Amino acid sequence: MGSCCGEQKPASNGATERKNGNDSTVHNNVKEYYGKVLQSSKDLKTSACTAAGRPHALLRKLMADIPEEVLSKFYGCGAPVPLGIEGMRVLDLGSGSGRDCYLSAALVGEGGFVTGIDMTDEQLQVARRHAQAYCQQTLGYKGSNMRFVEGHIELLDEAGIKDESVDILISNCVINLSPDKARVLREAYRVLAPGGEMYFSDVYCDRRVPAHVQKDEVMWGECISGALYINDFHNLAKAAGFECPIVLQKAPIAINDARMRALLGNAQFFSITYRLFKLPGLLEPESEDYGHIAIYKGTIEGHEQSYMLDDSHSFEKSRPVLVCGNIAAMLGEGGVSHMSKHFTIMGDRSCHFGAFQGSPQVQQGTMAAETPAPASCC
Repeated sequence: MGSCCGEQKPASNGATERKNGNDSTVHNNVKEYYGKVLQSSKDLKTSACTAAGRPHALLRKLMADIPEEVLSKFYGCGAPVPLGIEGMRVLDLGSGSGRDCYLSAALVGEGGFVTGIDMTDEQLQVARRHAQAYCQQTLGYKGSNMRFVEGHIELLDEAGIKDESVDILISNCVINLSPDKARVLREAYRVLAPGGEMYFSDVYCDRRVPAHVQKDEVMWGECISGALYINDFHNLAKAAGFECPIVLQKAPIAINDARMRALLGNAQFFSITYRLFKLPGLLEPESEDYGHIAIYKGTIEGHEQSYMLDDSHSFEKSRPVLVCGNIAAMLGEGGVSHMSKHFTIMGDRSCHFGAFQGSPQVQQGTMAAETPAPASCC
């Protein structure tokens, strides 16, 4: 059949852009850039590897007690550390100097545990140097509830991370640096326990990054060359088992360097915080209506009055909200999701009402008409 664009070649999805023999080259370049070239976040040429927006007030309070050396070596593009994770097992992919691990160590409490994995010796040394004192002297724990292991985020199996051993997986502007993003997502799905979640920020593009940009070592280190086209990321996530990626936050990235801007043309880059739930058998490709109602209990510290699941779903304490089957599953249908203790989910899947059309609030048995939400919750 004819095509208005001529004969088409299979598009690269960004997962295989640098395979096999080139993987070690990418890893070495990244280690050199983050271990030796960058001395602090002030040396960055773009805003890609600096936090987008202000973190939650509770996180800002906790940051005040984190050692300065750990903070100054932080190169993230968001604040992907969820609240309400007491007692959970957290894994940080590409933990760097350990800032998000230190935050998580405080949030999970003495009964939880945090593991950071990174391939850069200099960053691991910073993270390890302060861990014991922070946990014992600052947090008042009997010992450290953090460990930092050397390894690649595509090879969690080789780093000893076991199947279904993690409740929350976080990552901050690191997956774009990987030469095999598809494997990163497959490994993430493997190590997450059922009901667990990948809650992470990274850099994405509104189009596929050209080959000549992918070869630029500085832009690779600045998290630009390895940025995935947003639609390609969604396809990779779904192929790994994460059926319904949802967006919590999205912010534009400024390219301050004139040479970079000239090479990139009109391409636009964004810092996006995604949430990917591991809920086998519960998530569907589309939003379906089973009549589920979700009620937030107000039990997450820092979100006592309301809770925002993503950029389309906010739940006021005690107010019933009609949700699609996928959102019901994420919030706790059947008690599988780690969110289940914070929500009451009413209804089951015995009766299907067709495609989900929106999220009107439910009050005293009637639906109060509000501005309809998008038909798809994913």
